[in-house]
Amino acid sequence: MQSESQNDWIDVASAADLSAGQALEVVVGEHVIAIFRDADSLYALDGLCAHQGGPVAKGELSKTDAGKTCVTCPWHGWQYELATGIQTVNRQPLQRTFPVRERDGRVEVQI
Repeated sequence: MQSESQNDWIDVASAADLSAGQALEVVVGEHVIAIFRDADSLYALDGLCAHQGGPVAKGELSKTDAGKTCVTCPWHGWQYELATGIQTVNRQPLQRTFPVRERDGRVEVQI
């Protein structure tokens, strides 16, 4: 992994390592980030659950009643929308999200 200024994209993984429905946990500086691929979209959010620090990347993906993709933390079942970090019960943005993209076969995040 390369370290760059705050506005630069940071290469964190090979795109081939992240199939649809899968997640990766990466560490970038002081951040633990969970990166998900849902169909053709990539999402990145804080990898430590806001509730008690559970491993968000090990959670299961599902859809909310509104059809939004969410992840369920494996420790205590807290759910977060991937696109916004909003907790699905209290509707508060509790998980930080990060810009993420795929470029030249690599997954990159912006901190």
